[in-house]
Amino acid sequence: MQKAVPVHELSIVETLIEQVESEVRRSGHDGDIVGLDLAIGRLSGINVDSIRFAFELLSPDTLLRRADLRIIEPKAACRCEQCGARTEIDDLVAECPACGGRRITFEGGQELSLESIELED
Repeated sequence: MQKAVPVHELSIVETLIEQVESEVRRSGHDGDIVGLDLAIGRLSGINVDSIRFAFELLSPDTLLRRADLRIIEPKAACRCEQCGARTEIDDLVAECPACGGRRITFEGGQELSLESIELED
């Protein structure tokens, strides 16, 4: 039985492949892409395992067929406006982990960005 890929992650990978191939062709490089660094923040709502699976599914007939997809997961933090604490978090929270205050702001963790493309020599 084949694993289902959520449509959201599938469309992200389709767009990623199209944009990377377009950029590499525009640069005049004619070899394969051998690596990609993709940053996916922990609070982005994007499932990293589904991204990996979609990449394996969609990349074989592309310039990325030999690419190693390296996913970086930037950490997120919340800052409490009541006590001033800055706490690293892995999930969205409704209150400050330090004092229970509800006036918090989030920092980072929502990224989705292509950090680098590694080309074959």
